[in-house]
Amino acid sequence: MTRFIIEREIEGASSLTPEQLADIARTSNQAVDSLGVPYTWVNSYVAGDKIYCVHETDDAETIREHARRGGFPANVVSEVANEFGPHTAELKSA
Repeated sequence: MTRFIIEREIEGASSLTPEQLADIARTSNQAVDSLGVPYTWVNSYVAGDKIYCVHETDDAETIREHARRGGFPANVVSEVANEFGPHTAELKSA
């Protein structure tokens, strides 16, 4: 599966309550279950008026279909080209 970053513009996102986030999570899980294809919601991050989600599936159109079924925006869907972190600094050059 391919990893994607999804940017969702939601006014007031940072003010959503834990209960509202739980409702969104339930809706997302139901949308995932309804797709009938391999799909993993990895995690989401709330920052200002945006929610950034990390999902894994085969293609961007499946991400957009998940958003349609869930009733939430997918303003930008970007395929992750690579991942790195602090441990990457310890890799030796070839």
